[in-house]
Amino acid sequence: MKCFRCAARHGYAVEISPFYPNRLACATAQYYGIAGSGTLLVLEQRETDILLVRSFDWNDGIFDVTWSENNEHVLLTGAGDGSLQIWDTANAQGPIQVLKEHTQEVYAVDWSQTRGENLVVSGSWDHTSKVWDPERCRSVSTLQGHEGVVYSTIWSPHIPSCFASASGDGTLRVWDVKAGSCRLAIPAHKGEILSCDWSKYDQNVLVTGAVDCSLCVWDLRSVRQPVAHMLGHTYAVRRVKFSPFYKTLLASCSYDFTVRFWDFSRSQPLLDTMEHHSEFVCGLDFNLHVPNQVVDCSWDETVKIYTPACLDAVQP
Repeated sequence: MKCFRCAARHGYAVEISPFYPNRLACATAQYYGIAGSGTLLVLEQRETDILLVRSFDWNDGIFDVTWSENNEHVLLTGAGDGSLQIWDTANAQGPIQVLKEHTQEVYAVDWSQTRGENLVVSGSWDHTSKVWDPERCRSVSTLQGHEGVVYSTIWSPHIPSCFASASGDGTLRVWDVKAGSCRLAIPAHKGEILSCDWSKYDQNVLVTGAVDCSLCVWDLRSVRQPVAHMLGHTYAVRRVKFSPFYKTLLASCSYDFTVRFWDFSRSQPLLDTMEHHSEFVCGLDFNLHVPNQVVDCSWDETVKIYTPACLDAVQP
């Protein structure tokens, strides 16, 4: 296991570059995100350790990060002051663009993976999601419907101009950006939903993670009941991710200090529990280039990269 220590910075999100297998970015905040500034860390994984390549400071906590799908040097972050920042790793002078329309914290950002579609989506504590064209200085669409904080906004990897959002109102919503409307609203949990993600293999399948400590897998063609309801975490599920290599494999991280791996096709879905952090685990990602490699980040000021042994037994 490789470890990087973020001095006096608490990790909120981590994402591996879609271009380089050893490049990753971590969004962090001072003082557990309650006060102080934030730092975007650009890191390089080496054979035995993790090296800091560049760091960018912002005047408020940074809560999420996403890599551009069109330029290997560009990243986007969301911050506590309601703004989004676009950064260029080749430019050390600060953000190359700041987008400010949200009236409260931006807690989620994601860059569209659809070929030919250069769009970003953000989710905020102001109950809205906004879609942005990074080449313009304003949003192109504002989607309203949630009655609580929007904690997670994720583009569909399959359907153009479609994203999912998860909210403190307990609903999972699927949005059609071209129509400017919500296609589907699912009362997915009784409590706040903190995260959602799309299957990389099936355009109709998503997963949610919530403060009720559970994960639910949903099939959009039949939403009366989840396909799978997975229990095991003892505190809120902070982030969920589908594997890019296995159709039914999931990872989740939690305020219970653990990262867990699941195969929702099994009667006993929990594969393993990793207990290598001493604080909330908030960020999680699979490496798109290296099968079974995982990165996470925590409020304990560390970023860790590892390959869980349990994944070797999972069949594609």
